[in-house]
Formats: sequence, C-alpha cells, structure tokens
Amino acid sequence: MQNRYSKAGQAALIVFLLLLSATILYPVLHVVAVSLSNNNNVVRGEVGIIPLQPNLEAYKYMLRYNLLGSGFRNSLFVLIVGTSINLLMTMMTAYPLARRSLIGRKFFMLMITFTMMFSGGLIPNYLVIVKLVLVDNLWSLILPGCISAYNMIIMKNFFEALPAELNEAARIDGLSEMGILFKIIVPLSLPSLCTIGLFYGVAHWNAYFNATIYLNSRNRWPLQVVLRNLLENAVTSEIDAGDSVTIPMEPLKMAVVVFTTAPIVVLYPFIQKYFVKGALVGSVKG
Repeated sequence: MQNRYSKAGQAALIVFLLLLSATILYPVLHVVAVSLSNNNNVVRGEVGIIPLQPNLEAYKYMLRYNLLGSGFRNSLFVLIVGTSINLLMTMMTAYPLARRSLIGRKFFMLMITFTMMFSGGLIPNYLVIVKLVLVDNLWSLILPGCISAYNMIIMKNFFEALPAELNEAARIDGLSEMGILFKIIVPLSLPSLCTIGLFYGVAHWNAYFNATIYLNSRNRWPLQVVLRNLLENAVTSEIDAGDSVTIPMEPLKMAVVVFTTAPIVVLYPFIQKYFVKGALVGSVKG
C-alpha cells in the first residue's frame, strides 16, 4: 500500500513539473516562433509555438542597423567592468560590516538600510553626474550604482555565517585583514559571489533608462537603447513610407527580445557550472 502511494505521489510530481515546464517554455517558444514567422500570419494571430512561413527578415532588418555593433560593445564593457567593480566594492563593504568588533557597525548598517528605502531622486542624481564630469561617459552607468545595499546585506550575512575560528587561525598564521579576505573568505564565498555577480550582470545588461538620461552620443548607447531606437525608427519609417515599404514590425519586436535575451540564456549554463564548483570549494570541512 505504501509503495502504491509512493508511486502515485511520484507520478503526480512528474505531471506537475511537466505542466510547470510547459508554462515556462511556451512563452519562450512563442517569442522565437513569432520572430521567425511572416508578419501577416503574426498580425492575424495564427502563430503559436511553430513558425509559419519561416524567414529571417526581422533579423536581417535588425542586423543591418549601423549602431548595433557599437551598442553591443558598449553593453559588454558595462557588463564586464561594471560587474567586476560591483563585486569588489560590495565585498570590500560587506567584509568589515560582518565583523562584530567594528566600531559604529550599527550606525553604518542603519545608513545603508536607509538608502534602500529612500532615494535622492532623478534630478539630484543627474546633478551629481554633472559635477563628476561623467555626462556622455559610459562610467556614468557604472559608478553611481557600484554597490547595491540589498546585495551587500546578502553578502554580509554570508560572511557572518563563516566560522570565526577561520579568521583567528589565519591571523595567528600572520595574515593581514586583506590577506584573510582574499585568501580565506573569498574562496569560501564563491557561491555567494557567483550568485550576486549574476544579479549585477543581468541588471547591467538589461538597464537602459540611465543611458537615455546621461548619454548624448549615439555611439555610446548600450544595446538596449540602440534596439529601442531601432524599433522607434522602424515605426516612423513604416508610417512615412506607407505601403511602399513593408517592415515586419511584430516579428521585429520579438527578434529584438530574442537578440537581447540570447546572450544571458547561452551564458547561464556555463555560469551554473561554476555555481556547483563554488559550492564544493566553498564548503567548510569539519
């Protein structure tokens, strides 16, 4: 009887997971199918998860855009440099705050928590960027948000969970505080660093609003702003040209979504491998 219930529970779990997977995969497959389908079929609502009259017109139109290359390079720069600075600054802030012996620790944590709830607003932030001479500079997308209070608190809590005896043993062996951080704490915190790095990286890749505010030169626009401008130009061109020029608007919108999402989707399995490796290296053996 118990085995019967066990098998029934496993079957129900499998069915539930299959349904959950279907609800997740269907929108993704639909977006890809629309990007590859004929515009008329899309407008009539005939496309599901299988492309109708498959073609690459939307992708060809997108790839012909002259700002696409510079936008991709700018986004890669912000992603790599920004995430590296984010992790370094977050780690350097979280480590001392994780030490209970730090003088003024509660005050600093209160000030950091305060910034999570209240912000100076758009105009004060813009004035700060102007004073720092960062207008029309890619560093304006990196430096103002180099530390996330939420991510810093997560990393601080991870540091606090590590055994205090590790710090004491390292200090007895003659390591400085910086040596303890980079030779002891960082190797043990790889799971936390990989996870928070992914949060920062995805945020940098998807960000576009600050670029529209701080960047004036078109050749400094990140990929998200370039693609938004591409869609705006396509709409304007279609209105001006009338019936003389046919732009696959609906497939083009979905092609933009696929193009911006694909790098993260392709990169994630490789990052996941490092998550597992970090969990094994970072475990504290008794």
